[in-house]
Amino acid sequence: MAQTTVAALQIGSLLSGKAATLDLILSYEASIIEAGATLVVLPEAVLGGYPKGEIFGTRLGYRLPEGRDAFAAYFANAIDVPGTETEALAELSARIGATLVVGVIERDGSSLYCSALFFDPEQGLIGKHRKLMPTGTERLIWGQGDGSTLTTVNTQAGTAGAAICWENHMPLLRTAMYAKGVEIWCAPTVDERDVWQASMRHIAHEGRCLVVSACQIQLSPAELGIEVPDWDSHRPLIRGGSLIVGPLGDVLAGPMREQSGLLTAKVDTAQLVQARYDFDVVGHYSRPDVFELTVDERPKQCVRFIKEDNGQ
Repeated sequence: MAQTTVAALQIGSLLSGKAATLDLILSYEASIIEAGATLVVLPEAVLGGYPKGEIFGTRLGYRLPEGRDAFAAYFANAIDVPGTETEALAELSARIGATLVVGVIERDGSSLYCSALFFDPEQGLIGKHRKLMPTGTERLIWGQGDGSTLTTVNTQAGTAGAAICWENHMPLLRTAMYAKGVEIWCAPTVDERDVWQASMRHIAHEGRCLVVSACQIQLSPAELGIEVPDWDSHRPLIRGGSLIVGPLGDVLAGPMREQSGLLTAKVDTAQLVQARYDFDVVGHYSRPDVFELTVDERPKQCVRFIKEDNGQ
């Protein structure tokens, strides 16, 4: 039996910025080592922040100057990939001997992307996935990823891939990732609702994979000393809800609510074959004579420079 320990690190971005948040992540080094985790998933946008309730000065048809100021501050708190923060995370992965899957706000040119980064203890930063479809008003501040970052990586726990928050509700994205052989489904999120737990159990049961979902946790506006319109000032902005689910949809750990910490579960990847005995969603249960999915994995760029080859 291929037993290993996987973990979700439930923490939240700090208002003081990415440097303090990075220090918070690094502070869990001893806990991860003690748990013996070989793969640790962190929440969506934990480095860079998820500014819940922020409208960035936008109304339909016009944008206010203060919104541009808010976006500039948010842009400054994003990270470069690679960059100083990714170097620190790669070093952490090496010290703990575990793969890290970290939700970040990635800065590329003048655009931001909600991304999940993969760190290998020996190779460092080995891949990333950019959120394909930001949800609702997230589209004001984040660009859309393309098919070139439908990334899977080999880890000590098995083949891992990531879908960020409501991407997990996209059936065709799930099918593409199942076809890539995902065994450990990593789901960084800020969705704290009970229905999210149902989605994670469904994906585990549908894909016959292990699911590790890490959710942010954020204090109430009153505790943070901020105002969030139309939100109960004494209700946490994000309650958490991280959980780990087995390949038949059984909850192995969590959900963890209203506290920070490391959620762990011992898993057995040999059970994946057993689970797929009667249901292999992209194999014997797929009916390719009726259904076919085409996935374009080419990177998309709006400008391409083609130079004439002059032999030099």
